[in-house]
Amino acid sequence: MDFQNTMPLPPAAAPVQSRAAPVRRATAPPPSAGNLPLRFTGSGSEYFRIWIVNLLLTIVTLGLYHPFAKARRLRYFHANTVVGGHALGFHGDPWKMLRGFLLMLVFGAVYVGAGQFSVTAGALAGAAFALLWPALWQSSLRFRLANTSWRGLRMRFDGDLRGAYAALLPLLLPLAVMLVASAGLGQPGQPEPSALRAAIAGFSMLAIALLLPYTLARIKRYQHGHYALAGEVTQLDVRTRSFYGWALRTFLVSVLPLGLIGIAAAAVLPDMRHLRGDAALRASIGFGGLLLLAYLVTLLLTQSYAVARLQNLVWSATRSPRLSFDSRLGFGALMGLMAKNLVLMLVTLGLYRPFAVIAMTRLRLEAVSIDAADDIEQWSAAAAARGTPEAAGDAAGDLLGIDIGL
Repeated sequence: MDFQNTMPLPPAAAPVQSRAAPVRRATAPPPSAGNLPLRFTGSGSEYFRIWIVNLLLTIVTLGLYHPFAKARRLRYFHANTVVGGHALGFHGDPWKMLRGFLLMLVFGAVYVGAGQFSVTAGALAGAAFALLWPALWQSSLRFRLANTSWRGLRMRFDGDLRGAYAALLPLLLPLAVMLVASAGLGQPGQPEPSALRAAIAGFSMLAIALLLPYTLARIKRYQHGHYALAGEVTQLDVRTRSFYGWALRTFLVSVLPLGLIGIAAAAVLPDMRHLRGDAALRASIGFGGLLLLAYLVTLLLTQSYAVARLQNLVWSATRSPRLSFDSRLGFGALMGLMAKNLVLMLVTLGLYRPFAVIAMTRLRLEAVSIDAADDIEQWSAAAAARGTPEAAGDAAGDLLGIDIGL
C-alpha cells in the first residue's frame, strides 16, 4: 500500500515566490524565531462520506467524474491541514482539471491504439509519451501550487520546463532508447530479434536501476528548490550520495528478511517431500501461508523504511531564508500504522480505506515541523498588501488544469 500520493502537499511543501518581492535564498537554516504548528484535523467518518460518493459517481459516469472527485478530495484535505493556526485552501476548478484528464485519456488511447496496430508504432508512441512526460509533470506542479493558498496568499511553483527535462533526463534516456531500439527489432533480416530485444531491455533496466537514486535526487532538488510563498523560495540542501545511501539501506532492509525466508524454505522443503496425502496438503497450505505472511511483512518493512527515511531526508533539508522544515517520521510508527491499515482493509473488504488514508496523512503531516526566522504575521501581511501575483493565482499554471498527482 502506498499512501504517499494521498498526502496533500504539506504547507511546508509549498513555500512560494512573489514577483513583486525580491527572491532570497539561503544556504543554512535561519535562526528560529517561532514554530508554526502543523496539524491535520481530518476525520475518517467525514472523509468516508466524501470517498463513497466520489467512488459511486466515478463508476456511474465511467470515470468522467474523476477530476471532480479529486478536486473535492483535495479541497477537504487542504481545509483540514492547519499551519500556524491557518488552514490551507484549494481553489482548483474541476472543469479545468477535466481538460487535463481528457488529455491524458487521449494520450493513453493513442498509445494503446498504436500498440494494436504494430509493435513498432506502440514502442514509438511510448517513447514520445515518455519524452512529453516532463512537460506534463511541470504543468501539474504549477497547477497544484497555483491553486493552493495559505493566509490568503497563493503559492507558486517557479521551476521552468528546462529544469523538468534536466531532472528526468537520466531516467528518460535509457527508457526511450529501450523503446525505440525494441521497435526496430523483429524486422526482416534482423538476426535473433528476441535475443537482441532481451539484451537491450536488460542493459536499459540495469542503467535505470543504477541511475534511479541519482534521478530521484534531481527530481527532489527540482521540486523542493522551487516552492514559493510571499517572496520566500525554498531550496533542497542535500547531496546526491545521500540518496544512494538511502537506496542502499532500503535494499539491505529488504534483503535481510528475504534471506531468512530462503533459509527457512531450504530447511523445511526437504522434510515436506516425504509427506503424503492429507499431511502433505496441510503442510503445503501451512507453508504457503507462512511464505505469504513473510512476504507481506517484508513488503511492509521495506516500504515503511523507504517512505519514512526519504521524507525525513528531503524535508529536513528543505529551507528558505525565513522558513526551515524538519521531519521526524518514525519508521516503527509508520510500519505499525501500515500493518493496521492493511489488516482492517482486508477485513472490511476495502471499506476502511478512507480511515486509513486519514490516519496516514495525519501521521506523515504532523511529523513535519516548520520554524519561522522572524514574525510571519508581518511579512505575510506585507505580501498580501502589495497585491502580489500569489493573491490572484498563477494563470499559466491554470492553463490546462493538468494535475497528474506528482
